[in-house]
Amino acid sequence: MTAGNVYISASYNNTIITVTDERGDVVGWSSAGSLGFSGPKKATPFAASKIVAGLSEKLKKSGLSAVNVFVNGVGSGRDSAIRSLANRGFNILSIKDVTPIPHNGPRPKKVRRV
Repeated sequence: MTAGNVYISASYNNTIITVTDERGDVVGWSSAGSLGFSGPKKATPFAASKIVAGLSEKLKKSGLSAVNVFVNGVGSGRDSAIRSLANRGFNILSIKDVTPIPHNGPRPKKVRRV
C-alpha cells in the first residue's frame, strides 16, 4: 500500500485522525483523548501534532507514502496536523476541506465571549 486517505476531524473539543487505504478500509486511527490528553488540552495544535507523530510510525511500517487529506471541522488542530504530515515525509497529493456548510439551516449557536 503506497497511497491512502487521511481524514482529520478537528472539533472545538478534540482532534481525531483516521487513515484509510484507497478503497476506504481503515488502516489506523488516533485521537488526542486516546493519547492521554484530557480536557481542554485535547483541542490544542500540540495534541494534533502528537497524534500525527504516533500514527506516522504505524503508517511507515505499512509502506504508506502518499496521502490525500480530507479536513472536517473548525478546531485549532487542523493546520498543525497537515503540517506535521508534511514534515514526517508523507507526500500530500491533495488537501480537501469537507466541513459541512449550511445553506441557511437552523440558527447557529451563539458565539462564546470569554
